[in-house]
Amino acid sequence: MSFESLADLKAIENEKTWDERGNPTTIYEMLTNTKDKFPNRPAVSYQIFSGPKDKAETVTWSELHAKTTQAANMFRDLGVGEKDTVAFVLPNCNETMYALLGGMVAGIVNPINPLLEPEQIAAILRETDAKVVVTLKGFPKTDVAQKVAEAVRHAPHVHTVLEIDLVKYLTPPKSWIVPLIRPKVSGPQHADFKDFNKELAKHATTLQFADSDGDRVGAYFHTGGTTGMPKVAQHLYSGMIYNGWLGDRLLFTEEDNIMCPLPLFHVFAVHVIMQAAIKSGAHVVFPTPAGYRGDGVFDNFWKLIERWKISFIITVPTAVSALMQRPVDADISSVKTAFSGSAPMPMELFKRFESTCGVDIVEGYGLTEATCLVSCNPPSGAKKVGSVGLPFPYTDVRIIKNTPDGPVECAADEVGEICVSNPGVYAGNTYTEADKNVDLFHYGTHLRTGDLGRLDEDGYLWITGRAKDLIIRGGHNIDPAEIEEALLAHHDVAFAGAIGQPDSHAGEVPCVYVELVEGARVTVEDLMSHAKVHVHERAAHPKYVEIMPELPKTAVGKIFKPDLRKAAITRIYNAALDKAGVPAQVDFVLDDKKRGLVAQIKKSGDASDAEVGKVLGDFVRPWEWTKDESAA
Repeated sequence: MSFESLADLKAIENEKTWDERGNPTTIYEMLTNTKDKFPNRPAVSYQIFSGPKDKAETVTWSELHAKTTQAANMFRDLGVGEKDTVAFVLPNCNETMYALLGGMVAGIVNPINPLLEPEQIAAILRETDAKVVVTLKGFPKTDVAQKVAEAVRHAPHVHTVLEIDLVKYLTPPKSWIVPLIRPKVSGPQHADFKDFNKELAKHATTLQFADSDGDRVGAYFHTGGTTGMPKVAQHLYSGMIYNGWLGDRLLFTEEDNIMCPLPLFHVFAVHVIMQAAIKSGAHVVFPTPAGYRGDGVFDNFWKLIERWKISFIITVPTAVSALMQRPVDADISSVKTAFSGSAPMPMELFKRFESTCGVDIVEGYGLTEATCLVSCNPPSGAKKVGSVGLPFPYTDVRIIKNTPDGPVECAADEVGEICVSNPGVYAGNTYTEADKNVDLFHYGTHLRTGDLGRLDEDGYLWITGRAKDLIIRGGHNIDPAEIEEALLAHHDVAFAGAIGQPDSHAGEVPCVYVELVEGARVTVEDLMSHAKVHVHERAAHPKYVEIMPELPKTAVGKIFKPDLRKAAITRIYNAALDKAGVPAQVDFVLDDKKRGLVAQIKKSGDASDAEVGKVLGDFVRPWEWTKDESAA
């Protein structure tokens, strides 16, 4: 178990080839093996509320296997074959796990972010050609059921919607009241709406069809999707099993209890945690439907750690920052490690967490397109804070730059694009749409991640930014990470997101949006002064700083920079139009698949094409009239 150095990882790799490992070939086989080893050990626990004494439901490996089998039989009975899609739009609960695993066994499972809007959900359902959708029954304080009903109207191949009623997790009097105040949801005419648990109970706990006889696509995961034009990544059984094997070999045993407040529509929770738990027999705890976003989760977090005797905490930098604003008010001596992903952790935050909690943080790196895991820092041994550690066994990471003569591998510590080959990379077929796979690989094998990074002389991987996140000021490349690290060094700053804002002269100039810690009183002027001192490259000094109540973030805590870019375009374009006296303004910013961000302009007076074009033509980002204006 565990590893301390690159030599340890190479030794594991040199034991035998990946194909000689004799791993299971299907998810059902892997789950069955663990059920046979640890039938009565806890597999998954879930509590709908965050209190350390609130009601919780735990299922054993034997029970999880039985429910998964019933779900697979149910989906197959509904006409789902190996190439058909079962989508789910759900918060976390135990039934989400049954839908996830049962969908993988019967067909192809497609987890969808329930925070998306109906048109975005519908776009994903159409792209994956879903036949069955699993979602919530109408429930107070959530509009998931309503959004899915609307989305299914625009996904004509969905013939069945299975609803999960969270009332089963409530205790009186809430369990009495909710059915009385439940929002009513009207479904589309073309789909049948049924009760998930009632339908599940009709099916046998032994598989009623032959399991797949080899490797195949078992899951679709959308990337983005926030613009209504998602890309959908395809995940093979073999890639998921690789993630499970890594967790079992390097991180977890059946004795471990893992706190996972991340959503089950994201690869971090589904592959890094659940596949690893399935392979190792570890116990995973999911607190509240919304995980870290749930009411009281941060306030009760350390007490939940004590309740469940957690040994591994699964987290992201944004969550760590929030936790550091709360006292450690429980016995957390059971915790061995905190595993952090989604984004590199700032040095100051890393030090604050370890000194406050006495817990080691292991930073890792993965991505949806690679079925997740790529590297992590050693749980024991030499950590390089700020790096994302050492590539895992059977993972080949190369740093590549494009030249007129073709791709060239970078020297140690030279920055280029991170490219990955491992058993999780579905070479040539990463996305469902063939045209999106064009130019996605170097040498036909190494996935181009779009992340900029370097490998140091010791083999540690460092992420320096996103290729598309570079701020290009008059042809000069500026890494936003330098600006963000400088702002995060200020004790009043919780989060920082640096982007390039439009500039009529330089194309882009740096700006930064920040979220403050609770109770902070720092001003924009203070932060500008701080940046001038701590951002060492003069060209990278931000020209604009804005303090926001909360930065936009993804469901796993990454700062969502497209929203920041849209805000900057709106602010800059409106200021330019106002200064020129042109009676028009940005109505919204559209993310177009081919053109990128496009400002949609609405008239506030009698503005002409020529007047707006004269002002906005100085900027790189395009503009067009809104549909209402162009129709007029």
